[in-house]
Amino acid sequence: MFNLIYEFKLKPNNAQIAIFKEWLEQCRRVYNYALSERKDWVNSRKSPMNACSIKHEYIIPSAQPAPTYRSQCESLTVARKNIPELELVHSQVLQQTLKRLQLAFEGMWKNGRGFPRYKKAGQMRSFVFPQLGVNPIQGNQVKLPMIGLVKFRQSRPIPEDVRVKQARIVRRASGWYVQLTLQWNVNVPQISPTGTSLGIDVGLIHFAAVSNGRTFPNPRPFKRVEGKLKSLQKKASHKRFGSNNRAKAQAKVTRLHEQIANTRKNYHWELAHNLCDWADMIFAEQLNLKALDRGFLAKHCLDAGWGQFLDILCQCCFKRGVYFQKIPAAYSSQTCPNCLEETGKKKLCQRVHKCQFCGYTQDRDVASAQVVEIRGLQAVGHTVDKLSEGKGSVPEDVKLCLPVTEESPAF
Repeated sequence: MFNLIYEFKLKPNNAQIAIFKEWLEQCRRVYNYALSERKDWVNSRKSPMNACSIKHEYIIPSAQPAPTYRSQCESLTVARKNIPELELVHSQVLQQTLKRLQLAFEGMWKNGRGFPRYKKAGQMRSFVFPQLGVNPIQGNQVKLPMIGLVKFRQSRPIPEDVRVKQARIVRRASGWYVQLTLQWNVNVPQISPTGTSLGIDVGLIHFAAVSNGRTFPNPRPFKRVEGKLKSLQKKASHKRFGSNNRAKAQAKVTRLHEQIANTRKNYHWELAHNLCDWADMIFAEQLNLKALDRGFLAKHCLDAGWGQFLDILCQCCFKRGVYFQKIPAAYSSQTCPNCLEETGKKKLCQRVHKCQFCGYTQDRDVASAQVVEIRGLQAVGHTVDKLSEGKGSVPEDVKLCLPVTEESPAF
């Protein structure tokens, strides 16, 4: 089985928009109530056996098990019979909200994430239909359970030999969207590591440096509009809380955030396709993104969006039949790509790599990309002793779809 997600912009009428908003609010209330049940059970186990808190105490029997996804789904079934607002929402949509909470707790236990938080009004922005009926796509309309046919802008054709498994309705500043999960009953062959290769080093001065000598500028989408964003946020904070003017001002802030995210994502996709035009194998650094996001350059690292770029590059390589692999980045800037000797630690201000053993001189980021390429070739079984002359060069007929100098802006 092979799954892909197609996203389309919805064109709902006013009645359907009202239903979407009401369902999101009911999903938010169910999420918060289920979270409060789990939180109360956890707090009731914090007090010692011989003492109680001075302020308050949670009285829950010791024999009562912890709330789980299954037990809360059973409680939800009873609640839907007694609460008319819940009965108007599809039962599987509410169950998916409880599953979302379960995944949040699993992320806390397994991946070290924080304790799940309550969602404020308007903070829930999506709900899921895990199952759709027969023939849910009818022309430029999608048939949603209990809602009916909703028009959408079909920006690309949907293949006929696929099965639409589920639909997610998403609310954004620019409107409503539907994410359709399509399933193919095919076996996708594995991509073999053969052909030409490239290594990639990501950074802040150059967003990406490639082992063939090319460098791509950092677009800095957030930094470019940071002043405008600060002004809009200041205007929104001066509006009276709960007023329509505050809502309008906050909507401008939300739209600008979405524009920043779209600009960054578009740049990542263009760069990924550009790199796939050059090679049959691409190797990238395996970065500790959590540590980078907490350093003194955290804002600039988050603005660059390296994690999203590597995910997009992996997807693009898969779609275009290019082999992709992440390589450990330890000491890549301290190794000479020509003689593979350790050259020592460099300061951030040192932007040129010059080997004291062989005299090889290259841009620091490009040299790191060449080391990543050599390590990647060794990881897939290729024998590489040192950097060969003209290795990784770009053919003359390859046309760049992105700027390669810092002086020419990306957008």
